[in-house]
Amino acid sequence: MSKELIHQYLITSFPQFEPALVNVLTEHANLKEFNADDLLMNTGQYMRFTMLVVEGLVKLYREGEDGSEFFMYYIHPGGACALSMICSTKQETSEIKATAVDKTTVLAIPTSIMDDLMKNYKTWYYFVLETYRARFEELLVVIDHISFKAMDERLEFYLDKQYQDLNTRKLTLTHNEIANDLNSSREVISRLLKKMEQQKKVILHRSYIEYLK
Repeated sequence: MSKELIHQYLITSFPQFEPALVNVLTEHANLKEFNADDLLMNTGQYMRFTMLVVEGLVKLYREGEDGSEFFMYYIHPGGACALSMICSTKQETSEIKATAVDKTTVLAIPTSIMDDLMKNYKTWYYFVLETYRARFEELLVVIDHISFKAMDERLEFYLDKQYQDLNTRKLTLTHNEIANDLNSSREVISRLLKKMEQQKKVILHRSYIEYLK
C-alpha cells in the first residue's frame, strides 16, 4: 500500500517527472510523516536522504552560534530542500534546521541513488537545477532586506510573505516568534506591530495577527 501511495504522491505533486523516474523513486523512496513543530532536519546532522514535500509545509531556519534562529523560507508540496540535496550528495552535515509547520508528509530519497538520478533522468536533473535557482532567488530577497531595509520594512515584508505562503490573513504568530525569525527583540517587534495597527495594516488579537494589507 505504501508503494502505491508513494507512486500517487509523485504523480500528483511532481507531474513533471518522467514515468521511468517516478518508478525508480517509488521503489527507493520512504514515506515519512511529521506533526506540527516536529524536527525534520537539525544543524550538524548528516543527511542520508533528500526530502520531497508532498503534504503540509516545512519551515527552514539558519541557527546562530548563540542558539538564535533566523527564518529562511518555506517549502511547499511539490518542492524540495535544496540544501539537503547538497549536504546529502557531498555527505556533509546540515547547516540549517527544518521543522513542520503543520501535519507534513515527505518522501525521503536516499543519498545512494542521487548520482544515478542526476545522470540518467533529465527531469530530475532539471528539477534539481530549478530547486537551486528558486532557493537562491529567495535567499537573495532575504539578504536584500537584511542589508538594505529598516526593521519596519523587513517586518512588513515578513508578514506579507507569511500571508502568501500560509494563504491566510490569520497569522498565528507570537511577537517572540517573529522576533526570533527576524533576529530582533520582542520589544522592537511589539512596538512596530503596534505602529502597523495604527496604520491599519494589521489588527492585533490575543492569539493571532490579522493581516490587512
